[in-house]
Amino acid sequence: MALDRDRRRRGSRRVLAAALSGAAAFGAAGAAVAQVEGDAGRRSLAPLTVTVNPGLEQPVFDAPASIDVIPGEVLREGQLQVNVSEALARVPGVVALNRQNYAQDLQISLRGFGARSTFGVRGIRLYVDGIPATAPDGQGQVSHFDLSSAGRLEVLRGPFSALYGNSSGGVISLFTEDGGPDTVAHLGTAAGSDGVQRHNARLSGESGSLQYTLSALRFRTDGWREHSAAERTTLNGKLRWRLSDDTRLTLVGNGVDMPGVQDPLGLTRAAFEANPRQAVAGATQFDTRKSVRQQQLGLILEQRLDADNDLRLTAYGGERSTLQVLAIPVAVQAPPTQAGGVVDLDRSYQGLDARWIRRLRWAGRPATVTAGVAVDQVREDRRGFENFAGATLGVIGALRRDEDNRARNFDQYLQAEWAAGERWSLSAGVRHSTVRMRSRDRFIAPGNPDDSGSVRFSAFTPALGVVYHLSENANLYASAGRGFETPTLNEISYRAGGLPGLNFDLKAASSRQWEVGAKLKDGSGWQLQAALFQASTRNEIVVLSNTGGRSVFQNAGATRRQGVELAADGRWAAGWSGRLAATLIDARYRSGPFDGARLPGVPRTQVFAELAWEHRPWGLQAALEWRRTGRIAVDDANSDAAPAAATANLRLSLEQAVGRWTLREFARIDNLADRAYAGSVIVNEGNGRFFEPAPGRSWLVGISGSYRF
Repeated sequence: MALDRDRRRRGSRRVLAAALSGAAAFGAAGAAVAQVEGDAGRRSLAPLTVTVNPGLEQPVFDAPASIDVIPGEVLREGQLQVNVSEALARVPGVVALNRQNYAQDLQISLRGFGARSTFGVRGIRLYVDGIPATAPDGQGQVSHFDLSSAGRLEVLRGPFSALYGNSSGGVISLFTEDGGPDTVAHLGTAAGSDGVQRHNARLSGESGSLQYTLSALRFRTDGWREHSAAERTTLNGKLRWRLSDDTRLTLVGNGVDMPGVQDPLGLTRAAFEANPRQAVAGATQFDTRKSVRQQQLGLILEQRLDADNDLRLTAYGGERSTLQVLAIPVAVQAPPTQAGGVVDLDRSYQGLDARWIRRLRWAGRPATVTAGVAVDQVREDRRGFENFAGATLGVIGALRRDEDNRARNFDQYLQAEWAAGERWSLSAGVRHSTVRMRSRDRFIAPGNPDDSGSVRFSAFTPALGVVYHLSENANLYASAGRGFETPTLNEISYRAGGLPGLNFDLKAASSRQWEVGAKLKDGSGWQLQAALFQASTRNEIVVLSNTGGRSVFQNAGATRRQGVELAADGRWAAGWSGRLAATLIDARYRSGPFDGARLPGVPRTQVFAELAWEHRPWGLQAALEWRRTGRIAVDDANSDAAPAAATANLRLSLEQAVGRWTLREFARIDNLADRAYAGSVIVNEGNGRFFEPAPGRSWLVGISGSYRF
């Protein structure tokens, strides 16, 4: 379509400008800092460190929080390498539902935060190589996460996620693997059920002071359901220069292109039980589909000032464009305030984060203090069109909406970690966030007045944690914090009752969280982590109605999420290993008309178990996975629910070393018992089309080769 092509051209021309504008201040500061001469040698990072607090790395085992790290090898082991949900099932407290609908984003929630999302990922902060994948308004995307080149995936739950600012029910961070010391070229391909194809290539290495990793992935599928075909191309790159013993500069860039991805829409219970592979009639009548394109660049400067002080500057910019055709009936679009059935959305964004890290001693004990500021902004050009022209459906018609929307945050944060004694360590921090949103209406017509307006939110979000080191192999911890969550630009887009204008009456939600936990390990490699948690929220932002492609939100009083998480993994003799991740959560409304009802989209129980066997002389690996997701309520009234479902998956792989080549073949079968179940639900869907079916038994085979120069 001409409009789609024009929008893509605008995005390609503007993404570099957006990145450079976000990096302008960075460039000037970076040039000055690079002149500082240090007297220390090259720093080495401790293994198994995580960023529980922004800019504050510490060992996973000693962190006063629930956090899991999934290595890149596990992300790729016998997997499609397209959806981050493939690996997140291994993490307790996380619900990552693959909707089998690439026109809609994955449904990801952490301890119940984010479950209501109807567009993008909500309630969770997302990062790729330290670059935010969550906008200032709290809306995030994971479609550009490149698993084929990932070094690790970190998942943080609990109170300390509040130190990341707005919409921090948890934090998911993906890190691209570092290149070197050898130069390695990798090629892979896979094929499976329903026309699935995946081809990927990666080149990594080290040349002098430069480390590099470059990757590309191409994916397509005919879809398990009718009208659900999709294709996706992703590019990802990381270049890291060591300019001196004290200065390191990293350039990261990635992009994703998803043209014309089909949307089969959700099904009613009757339709789901009759034929789960069908699409809604409106989906084929209007050819419901979505095209997405995103490009971004980021720069990170790490400068050691002296033996006790470091400076880190991060700047980024990019653009994401979306064109979506919805199945809104023609008659529904008659009122002058109706925004049409086609959404044309361009988002340009940029940001800057500057932090200072100081190591010192307090009361004779080592401490680390981090202070910083972060500024992020997004500009959104939103237009709406009719999804018909005359008698022709599913095409771009007359203009019905035209807005210039903006969101900006300005955050300041201070964090510290202190080894208070031989057995005690303390972590504390506070962040102040100010979020401003503004909308300028450019479509004013009879019956559709000027709907321009603005709103401002601000909050302090403190967190405090303590760890008691019972022994070298046992830690007990407790933490508490307070977070907040503003509505997104998408969530204020519509008012109840079809009224014109934006829903600036929505308030920010505020939460109080605490958790206590234990972490145990032994010399043989076994690890155990358990946590008891609770989060109480006021002014929870929930779906009021979801119909005709329009989601209206409201504040619904108080909610409470409480539960327990358990994770254990380790190895036995003779090549056997296992992993268990289990979650029990009770998430309910605590006031209002739905007092006592379960929060929709949040299963009460979730279990992942894996039993694996490896025979190194043959290069053989085999694993059996078992996943169970509990009953999921579909709406606030709990009028229906997706039944609990359990599935088993099997994967096998072989590896051979032939000279400089390493060859690897794999096969996997998902849903071995061919069970019929709902993979996810559309929360509060106004037409009763709550259910998104999961596929039956499916297979995937692949081969890859790596050449080491």
